[in-house]
Amino acid sequence: MSNRSLKNGENISPSNSSQPNSNRRLKKAVSLEGFVCLLVLVVFFGVLGYKMGFINAINTLLNTAHDLLMNTVFRIMAIAVVAGAIGSILTEFGVISLANKILSPLMEPLYGLPGASVISVFTTYLSDNPAVLTLAEDRRFRRYFKKYQLPALTNLGTAFGMGLIVSIFMMGIPSPSGESFILPALIGNIGAVIGSIVSVRLMLMHTKKVYGTEEEAEGFNGDDYDIVEFREVREGNIAERLMDAMLEGGASGVNVGVAIIPGVLIICSIVMMLSNGPSEAGTYTGAAYEGIELLPWIGEKLSFIIKPLFGFSSAAAISVPITALGAAGAAIGIAANMVRDGLAHGHDVAVFTAMCMCWSGYLSTHVAMMDGLNFRNLTGRAIFSHTVGGICAGIAANWIYKLIMIIM
Repeated sequence: MSNRSLKNGENISPSNSSQPNSNRRLKKAVSLEGFVCLLVLVVFFGVLGYKMGFINAINTLLNTAHDLLMNTVFRIMAIAVVAGAIGSILTEFGVISLANKILSPLMEPLYGLPGASVISVFTTYLSDNPAVLTLAEDRRFRRYFKKYQLPALTNLGTAFGMGLIVSIFMMGIPSPSGESFILPALIGNIGAVIGSIVSVRLMLMHTKKVYGTEEEAEGFNGDDYDIVEFREVREGNIAERLMDAMLEGGASGVNVGVAIIPGVLIICSIVMMLSNGPSEAGTYTGAAYEGIELLPWIGEKLSFIIKPLFGFSSAAAISVPITALGAAGAAIGIAANMVRDGLAHGHDVAVFTAMCMCWSGYLSTHVAMMDGLNFRNLTGRAIFSHTVGGICAGIAANWIYKLIMIIM
């Protein structure tokens, strides 16, 4: 046969079957990036193998990942389940709507966004960055925005992503000295708010130039109800709604816990191997959490910048915000280990909370979020604005903590 039959009944000739489909992104089978990828992997594992011994490096990588899964991921998942249940109850019975009513008037002067945008703060704080996409898909929500304001939802939502989980986790970290981290975590939340304002305002400065300030994001439909004035609730009596809210919220927490496993195990394991040193005996044994101390070395070289900005107690603390760029779950796992080892204290936890919240893995979500909002062309600007915002969040938390300690 000269033609090959397809399942849908269409035919395509062999001469055309090798042509790229317009809906797919294709590259040459053999290209430069294949060689670059191979070179990077060889150099990475070569350096680890040279310093630690190849077998020890592999064993450490696997043992660290296993320990993180058992002692960090499941702890974060448990917190996510409880936080998800609490968040769902607050939403179901109108507490979030009440907070929205109170805080909406602040959104315009602080962020330059309509009052309805505060809903995206609550949804991402109670879940994760991409939750803002669900809102943005709702035309009833979009009609509150001008077109230039809509891309900034990515920056606003990301600044509060996983906020409740990060805050509760930081507050509950056991300190060897018995120090309470409740106040540092709250200060970190304030720092994240400041970072979010910087990020959103920088984004709006650019989008105003691109789209102007008059074009609407969505037209009005007479059948729409005002999502600021009304809210949807579950069917049933109060007891049934309470039970459904708890179980559905807890289930969403399980989903969050499962979703963070790859980031925590992969990113956190690598960062820990680049942060820690050999065993207490000064040798490499293949045990979990051994490493080559690369990031502390870099931190010491940059301490003249990092110390006045963030005030970290240890040069190794730079590994937490670096990890937060890719995964907030992995970053808070590293923070807990640093506190356990006496390398981080209340001051550091405040900065960690601010930067983990504000950045919350934005490098791994910003591209998809901007694509989902149909503003792919502004992805680079969104990432730049949020990078600056996260740095400002850490700086703000640093100096607010110092000021409060002076007052107290």
